[in-house]
Amino acid sequence: MKVTGVLPLVLPLYRRLWPGRLVDLSMTLLKATALEAAILAGHLLLYPTGLTQERRGPAPSAQDGTTRLPDRHGPPVVLLHGFIDNRSVFVLLRRSLARSGRQRVESLNYSPLTCDIRIAAELLGRHVEEICERTGSTRVDIVGHSLGGLIARYYTQCLGGDVRVRTLVTLGTPHSGTRAMPLASAHPIVRQMRPGSEVIEELTRPAPGCRTRFVSFWSDLDSVMAPLESACIDHPDLEVRNVRVTGIGHLALPVHPAVASGIREALEGAPAGNPLADGVTVA
Repeated sequence: MKVTGVLPLVLPLYRRLWPGRLVDLSMTLLKATALEAAILAGHLLLYPTGLTQERRGPAPSAQDGTTRLPDRHGPPVVLLHGFIDNRSVFVLLRRSLARSGRQRVESLNYSPLTCDIRIAAELLGRHVEEICERTGSTRVDIVGHSLGGLIARYYTQCLGGDVRVRTLVTLGTPHSGTRAMPLASAHPIVRQMRPGSEVIEELTRPAPGCRTRFVSFWSDLDSVMAPLESACIDHPDLEVRNVRVTGIGHLALPVHPAVASGIREALEGAPAGNPLADGVTVA
């Protein structure tokens, strides 16, 4: 609210100093930066609530030998957070999915000490098998933010996870590697997210017959992606839709209601002519 109150005072002077489209771009960047700061502050408050693994109830038992039927709203949705984060980042997205009828939504935590994307992908595979066994579903949908999307893609594409994953939605994921935050390269898993790493190279290899549908949301103001287009998937063997998000940064991707709406459409299998294909405009 403080930012909103100050903007009308400085905007006239700002427009004199920065004419035309540069003003619009700068104002969009200013708003996105303020939103990122607000989201970071809110997430820091929620962070302790997501430190432990989510509690899961027992699977409903089949009566009289009947088989559990899949949810009419689709398979279970698995949410996978990004680097040095936890499941609390998905509080708002979970609520949005629940309102649309997706009741079987599970958030997974992987250890902040994880040092290898491939090991994290194997662990994700075990979680997915447990979820399928417990829910009676043969497949799941996955939504991964940042590093979480890369872990999920490695599981799907390189470890045979396409048998289980119907749709993989990634949010600000460095599919071709990112050069941002060079000082963080001391961490092994960050080095694996760099262009040319062994993991990134493995994801460029042929993947004929992959059964998973991929939807990648990438933002034109994502400071964690360098270059920005590294958050797009470019692979000849994969069924891919890259969705450009305009007007927000990296932290806002799993939080913003406009993106949540796009995620719901992606999970519901939006047809090619749907506006989702043209991108999501937030600013």
